[in-house]
Amino acid sequence: MPPTVPTLVTRSSRAAVSPGEPDASGSWTAERLDGWLRSSYERESMIVLGHDPAAEPPGILMRACPGVWLANDTGLSADDRAGDEPSRVRGIPLETEEERARYYGFANEALWPLCHRAHVKPAFRVDDFTAYWRVNARFAAAVGEEATSDSPLVLVHDYHFALAPLLIRERLPQSRIITLWHIPWPDWQAFDICPWRRYVLEGLLGSSIVGFQSPLDCRNFVETVERCVGAHVDRHHESLAYDGRQVLVRSYPTSVRWPNWWASCSPDIEVCRESIRRQLRLSADVRLGVGVDRLDLTKGLEEKLMAIERLLDCYPEFRRTLVFTQLVAPAPEAFPGACELRLRLRTIRDRINERFGDADHTPVILIEADTAPSHVNMFLRAADFCYVGSLHDGMNLVAKEFVAARDDEAGVLVLSTFAGAARELTEALTVNPYDTDEAAAVLAQALAMTRDEQRDRMRRMRSVVAEFSAWRWAAQILSDAARLRKER
Repeated sequence: MPPTVPTLVTRSSRAAVSPGEPDASGSWTAERLDGWLRSSYERESMIVLGHDPAAEPPGILMRACPGVWLANDTGLSADDRAGDEPSRVRGIPLETEEERARYYGFANEALWPLCHRAHVKPAFRVDDFTAYWRVNARFAAAVGEEATSDSPLVLVHDYHFALAPLLIRERLPQSRIITLWHIPWPDWQAFDICPWRRYVLEGLLGSSIVGFQSPLDCRNFVETVERCVGAHVDRHHESLAYDGRQVLVRSYPTSVRWPNWWASCSPDIEVCRESIRRQLRLSADVRLGVGVDRLDLTKGLEEKLMAIERLLDCYPEFRRTLVFTQLVAPAPEAFPGACELRLRLRTIRDRINERFGDADHTPVILIEADTAPSHVNMFLRAADFCYVGSLHDGMNLVAKEFVAARDDEAGVLVLSTFAGAARELTEALTVNPYDTDEAAAVLAQALAMTRDEQRDRMRRMRSVVAEFSAWRWAAQILSDAARLRKER
């Protein structure tokens, strides 16, 4: 990696509003975003680097502006390749072993546990990092092939492409590169253990803007750059000076669509409740709790089930009236700790059901499958409470999806304080997932909450999700991209 690294300027608050910047007040919808784009924003083609072209909300940016999404060729479906005109998806061919080392190796066995409090030692293997670098270079070369000007707008998504911004910058020095880091950024001491920390930081600092989920992530990144590459920080002006180039650091909290598309096309709440209860064979008087996560050590799945066990232990009134259903999207076997975690979850489930269940009542149900989004939405609409128990999460959109799904203004959100969504959804019942007794008490509070209190809390949370929707998220990013173009 070449030693030249850009300068970093951090801005924790919004910069002065430019003439083309969207008015942030009120709710943002697809129609409002499109209207702003037509009236105030000169649409331009963008190039996107990302792992999953179907992902939300990043995919919203591709629907807002024309362009090309560069993704791993082997992971693309026929629908992905077809794309939506005028955008398209281009697959970058990768060798199987190369992708294993890049994605399952350095990205998910080194960077993922390094950036999350996953209590798993990161695995730093030189072959993995070499493959990671090689794949990043291949994607950077593809950007050069797709660029139609010397100053293309490039969006780089997540920790899979940390080296790409600087590699792109070397090919196209005038590029406007916005890198969105969707997972948390750790404190500098944690990041300092990475043997290739300087390369990763230099790669990210090839960006014009580096965006994180929260102001805390921004501060951690700034301190990391200061400590690990020796940048000078001007606290008063919130800036880093390093080798003569400006890079903005922004907080772009991700969100969900509003209005909620799945809720708008789903059956009525009562129909959802009846359908899900029939599927789970629940009687009408049973209270239903729901969790929705992928099989991952950071999601607090074991802690969540142990909190349910403690609830049933300490509050016997719920032993026959509560069923907790955890939807678990399976992880590939290559993901670190996936097999062991699956076995531990089944063991805890079996123990709880043996202690508190019988032939007619099963307190904990694990559904280990890739559940269709429409069916997940039905679970969220049918639930009496949704439990998000992340041990560390950049945002966690399940919490916002639950709020968006509840157009009946009912249901309770139990939310880990360590999920980024807790900073916005302050009317949720927050919980420390490591404190099993506290978690059990909060769950009991959720089950005892009156309908009036549920409605008041849900209304406030729905107003937050409506105002800070994925459409507004996209408008903020595109507004900053427009400012970059104007300054250029």
